[in-house]
Amino acid sequence: MDKCMQKPSKIQNCCFSGEVSSLEWEFIDMTDQEEDIICRMHKLVGDKWVLIAGRIPGRKPEEIERFWLMRNSDNFKSTKKEHKNGQNS
Repeated sequence: MDKCMQKPSKIQNCCFSGEVSSLEWEFIDMTDQEEDIICRMHKLVGDKWVLIAGRIPGRKPEEIERFWLMRNSDNFKSTKKEHKNGQNS
């Protein structure tokens, strides 16, 4: 068979995953204003994190998505309370 006709081989790397487990995430500190924008934008556009990030200077879409997931997760609600209490002390 001609080399031009051969399909390119697919390289599968089963040992590497670019995703990080939610247990390894660090708490993301957002201001009240940023939280408000994220909530309102999410109601309008859903989880289009790039659009939401465009409204918040200095924030990446990945940060905002991670923040949203953490904010709505039961595991991180207690972490947020502990984090805020530590700052007030």
